[in-house]
Amino acid sequence: MTYCLAIRVAEGLVALADGRVTSGSQVGVTRKLTMRGRGGHRYFVMTSGLRSVRDKVMSYLPADPPAGAEAGDGDTASPFRRLADVAQALGEQVRRVAGEDRETLEAAQLPFNLHALVGGRLADDPAPSVFLVYPEGNWIEIDERQPYLSIGATAYGKPILDRGLSYDTPLRSALKLAYLSFDSSRFSSADVGFPIDLATLSSADGSWRFAQLDYDELVEQRQWWNRQLRALAQDLPDDIWAHRLTPASAHLTVVGRPEDGR
Repeated sequence: MTYCLAIRVAEGLVALADGRVTSGSQVGVTRKLTMRGRGGHRYFVMTSGLRSVRDKVMSYLPADPPAGAEAGDGDTASPFRRLADVAQALGEQVRRVAGEDRETLEAAQLPFNLHALVGGRLADDPAPSVFLVYPEGNWIEIDERQPYLSIGATAYGKPILDRGLSYDTPLRSALKLAYLSFDSSRFSSADVGFPIDLATLSSADGSWRFAQLDYDELVEQRQWWNRQLRALAQDLPDDIWAHRLTPASAHLTVVGRPEDGR
């Protein structure tokens, strides 16, 4: 399992991918956010599902030209001119690999379940965008009404995004919500974990920025969030049920976990 999240707001894109890989009882770390393209026109691919399927699909996707190809007008640094073309090409390669490997995988009781998020802005795109490619090879594009797409263990991190995120959310706040969404997912799913890879594309300057963060680097954020959740639960108005369900002298106490910084 995995957790990958892509957000599109007016100020740009946010991409987040966890780094944990599980195979039976073994746990490892790998990079799930891959960048393609060069110069000013780049895009990311994040995937969930069998790693072997992902690697084969990516090997079939048309590769970037040699580094010297961007010396001209910069638009030749990618074989694609629109992000939708990337989603279409990726979907075609997913179907190709399915035709080659699905029967063998399913005979071994391994699901062909590759999902992919593709995001960025290419030469002919009017604005940054994100696409979700399904195991069948079809795809959808993100829209302003629900400005995020996620794959993998999506259930745990979805509520905070649905409550807190909109297309007008500032990029800096969208980054915070992305982290909190991941934190909820890794807290409740053993298959999601550190390190995390983060990328942003700013609509203001068209620049990509990247960071990789591990467990020990985010202690302050985890502890702050745990304290705020407990304080908010304590302060929640409860008159509607407290006088019916608790003794008059009762006082709600929310007990934290022994490891406050988990």
